[in-house]
Formats: sequence, C-alpha cells, structure tokens
Amino acid sequence: MSQYFDLGDETLWNASNGASLVFRRQVAVFEAELELPSGIGPMEDDECQISPDAFETFVNALLAKHRRTSHAIWLALSEGFTATMLVLAERAAMEVDWAGLGAAPEAPLEDVQVSAVTGMSAPAEGAAWAAGLRAKARELGRLMPR
Repeated sequence: MSQYFDLGDETLWNASNGASLVFRRQVAVFEAELELPSGIGPMEDDECQISPDAFETFVNALLAKHRRTSHAIWLALSEGFTATMLVLAERAAMEVDWAGLGAAPEAPLEDVQVSAVTGMSAPAEGAAWAAGLRAKARELGRLMPR
C-alpha cells in the first residue's frame, strides 16, 4: 500500500505507508514549532491534498528557521524533514529564495549551541548551507517515487 501527496491533480510523492506516517507526524511537530499550518491536509482514502499557498509559507519559514540555528542536534533532527519538504516544494514548482536565505540571517539566531570549550557556534556560511540542503534534497528526490 502507499499514500499520495497531491497538489491538485499532480502527485508530488507516492509514499509508503510507514514513511507517510512518520512524515505526517513530523509535519505536526514542525507546525507546532513554527506556529504555522503546513498546507498538508489530512490523509483521506490514502490521498492527501497540499494547499500551495500555505505550503509555500511553511517551507520558507522552515528554511528560515533552519538557517538561523547553529545547534548541531536541532540541525541533525530537522535536516531530513527539511530536505523532504524541499523535494516536495521543487516538485510543486515553488520558488525558494536561496540568495536571500544564503545571506547572513537578519533575525536573531535561535537554538545556538554554546560550549565552554569552543564558545557559541555560528550558522554555516550561506552558500555551504544551501548547497548541503540542496544536495540532500536531490539525494532524497531520487528515492521518493511520484
């Protein structure tokens, strides 16, 4: 069995039941974290509709949050979900402002990691950060059937 994540009549992802369940649970976690709806609707009869406007807002907020943190554990926990969302955003033909996101974060840093030995860590340099997420998304995209 599988479950479909659709944008209108186009299937963005034909996920296995197990991957779909974990993904939808992560959606709920990040909706709470960002205090925004994801645009990913409920799963009904193995189909889930994605609302493009809410989805675009959510993905951009997720990327901005990801960019503002330097906490290694937060980044490790969120990287796979963020890359999965990027695959869906790309398949939905959503524009991502990589240049803007790659700049030094304008908002205050969040979830920074502080060590008595090394001090406070800083977010990755913009181009490296974007390249890393894009590479992870490309890798996942090859594995995510439509």
